[in-house]
Parts: sequence; structure tokens; C-alpha cells
Amino acid sequence: MSTPEDLQEIYIDELKDLWSANDQMNRVLKKISSKATDPALKEMLTKWHDGIATHTEVLKELIAAHDEKVSKEHCKGMEGLVEEATKHVIEEGPKKGPLLDTLIIAQYQRMTHYGIAGFGTAAAYAKALGLKNDEKKLKAATKEIYGGDEYMTKLAETGINLHAEAA
Repeated sequence: MSTPEDLQEIYIDELKDLWSANDQMNRVLKKISSKATDPALKEMLTKWHDGIATHTEVLKELIAAHDEKVSKEHCKGMEGLVEEATKHVIEEGPKKGPLLDTLIIAQYQRMTHYGIAGFGTAAAYAKALGLKNDEKKLKAATKEIYGGDEYMTKLAETGINLHAEAA
């Protein structure tokens, strides 16, 4: 991104960055989800691919609606989170079982928290710019992402972490 001249440019850059973040997260989750052993965790990870795809479509629509080139801008923040997830789950993690599932949840939540921050920031920019439709869509995505994060916390606290402790 070149030096932004106004909030509109910062907003569009945020949308393009989020698109890249979503694509990177989706790719690593495809690899990670096959390693999950807890059935509820496996189902959540599989289901979440559709959520990421839906949020990516929202980002593309919003970018296009502002007569901008519909493209993504590489997100270095998510790149680092994906590298960590790959290291902890795929390369160095336990091969299977509750210990691996706890690592999967931790890495998923780290990436999800990045998404919550990004979508929330974009919604705040949209609000400041008076883009009510954009704000509504971005807040809805933020709420969905937050819901997935809460569900993962519930899975961890009510079962997976307890099984890992007993392992």
C-alpha cells in the first residue's frame, strides 16, 4: 500500500488485507481439520470453511461496490499466524488425540482473533465513512466470527482440554 491519502483508502486496503487473511486461514484450516480427532471439533472446522468463503465474498462485493480493483493485498499478519499453526499442528504437534486437538483450537483461535480485529476495524471505518450497508455486513461477519471463537472456547473448556489433561 502506498501512503494513504484518506480514510477511504485505508478502508479499502483493510478489506483487501482481510481477503488475503481469509484465503490464508482457509488453506491452513483445510490441512489442520483433517488432523482433528474430536468429532465436534472436526465438524466445526469443516463447517467453518463455508463461513470463511462467505466472508470473502462479502469483502469482494464491498471492494467492487467502491469501484476499486477487486484484488487482495497480501496479509503479513495472517502469514505469521499460519506459519505458527503449521509449525505447532502439522510439523511438530502430536500425531493425533486430545493434545493435538488442544493445539488446533489454540491456533484456530489465534487466527480467528485476528479476523475479529480486522473485520471490527473495517466496520468502524465504514461507520466513520457513513457506509451503513458496509458497516452492517462487516458487523454481521464480525459477530459470526466471534460466535465461532466462543464455540471453540466451549469445546476446549467442556471436553477437549479435560481429555488432554487426562492423556
